[in-house]
Amino acid sequence: MAQFMLIVDVTVVNVALPTIGAELSLGASALTWVVTAYTLFFGSLLLLGGRVGDLLGRRRMFLVGLAVFTIASLVSGLADSGGVLIAARAAQGVGAAIMSPAAMALVMTVFQGAERNRALGVWAAVGGTGAAFGVLIGGVLVSGPGWEWIFYVNVPIGVLVLFAVPALLKEQPAAHGARGHDAHGHGAQAHGGHDAHGHGGHGHGGHGPAPAGIDLPGALTMTATPALLIYGLIQARDHGFGALSAWLPLVGALLGAVLFVVVERAAAAPLVRLPFLARPSLVGGCLVMLAASGVLISAFFLCSFYLQHVLGFSALKTGLVFLPVAVATTIGAHLGGTTVARLGWRVTATAGLALSAVGALLLTGLEKDGNAWTQLLPGFLVLAFGLGAAFVCAITGAMHGVEHRDAGLGSGLVNTSHELGAALGIAVVAAVAGASLEGGGTAGGAPSVDGFGAAFLTCAVISAVAAAAALTLLPKGRPDPNAGPVFAH
Repeated sequence: MAQFMLIVDVTVVNVALPTIGAELSLGASALTWVVTAYTLFFGSLLLLGGRVGDLLGRRRMFLVGLAVFTIASLVSGLADSGGVLIAARAAQGVGAAIMSPAAMALVMTVFQGAERNRALGVWAAVGGTGAAFGVLIGGVLVSGPGWEWIFYVNVPIGVLVLFAVPALLKEQPAAHGARGHDAHGHGAQAHGGHDAHGHGGHGHGGHGPAPAGIDLPGALTMTATPALLIYGLIQARDHGFGALSAWLPLVGALLGAVLFVVVERAAAAPLVRLPFLARPSLVGGCLVMLAASGVLISAFFLCSFYLQHVLGFSALKTGLVFLPVAVATTIGAHLGGTTVARLGWRVTATAGLALSAVGALLLTGLEKDGNAWTQLLPGFLVLAFGLGAAFVCAITGAMHGVEHRDAGLGSGLVNTSHELGAALGIAVVAAVAGASLEGGGTAGGAPSVDGFGAAFLTCAVISAVAAAAALTLLPKGRPDPNAGPVFAH
């Protein structure tokens, strides 16, 4: 429920932007930051949020993040100025970055074997369907009670989850506890991933060796690098990759990544053990996630723009078109989970990404006076169905064999790949579509569809390249149905 809420918030605001701009008297630049503030803080803090959850306790950090997100959602709905709304959206992003990797790590450690793969399949489905439902929910709420309710709706869900999690889930042992007390770690494994005797409630902090100080340089570079990368991609989306405001932060992100490696190699107690980042299955899963989220969010962006600015659909009618797409993504994720168990990661991911490429190719023929139900929807459904399966492969493949102590960091990497993919995908297709988006987006401009074909062709190429990468980088074979969380010795 919590993850669904986070993903919905990525897309739900886009539908409401014209109404928010009119009621709060915001210009185009301020409206951009209503979306950007959330994405920037969410994406840049995911890695650090995941690692903090490993060290301080995942359930504890999940509840902290959820509380921040819920309060920020209430403030967003109550906002009477652009400044308050943008600040509240940034706070939502901070809460989401703490909560999301902790939630996925809890799923990783609570479930074992076949149940674990099914649980991660549900997680993957939430990622795809949440984005589609965001468009639908945004259309319904903006057309009904008002834009404020796209934020208010988070409050009762957040409060419900805040009360439900302590009742349903015990705390997991913190990472240093798992390292320091192998016996307790194995005890947690034997009891289905959580400490049935309550030892995890204090994170084993008093027994295992605590980290030798906080790796502050590592924390700073781990935060600054994705922040610069996402900001650069957002600037590239708005101004093109040739703009100084785009390539300067992108270069800064590259330097930040190099600096991160240097400081982690030199740290006495590094936040991240660098060999962990080089695991082929983790790299493969993150690359598939990068491509799948990039193509899916780009398709949502392009199709929403086409429906509203070219065909003249209302926000509500646009949302209704996305409803079957959400269903297709869910079915794709479910069948993907089943197929992974039978045929393995490589076959399933390649098939899913190939279907995505076919769907994108079908969308290259959109016309200025086209029919949404016969020309847009078939290709959109095929693309979403294939990417639903790819999401399952990305998540389960990336987390294959990840130790208990690194579950938060691993989930942070997967979620960061999702956010980076979304930012990169939209920046690329916006650059390719070019004048079609600008013409359709101006009040007096004549909508053009010339760039949509090239943009969807780009999505097809990305899917095809990712399919080839999946064949070599994802784990061989199938998930072991008897495998549980891996606890460090």
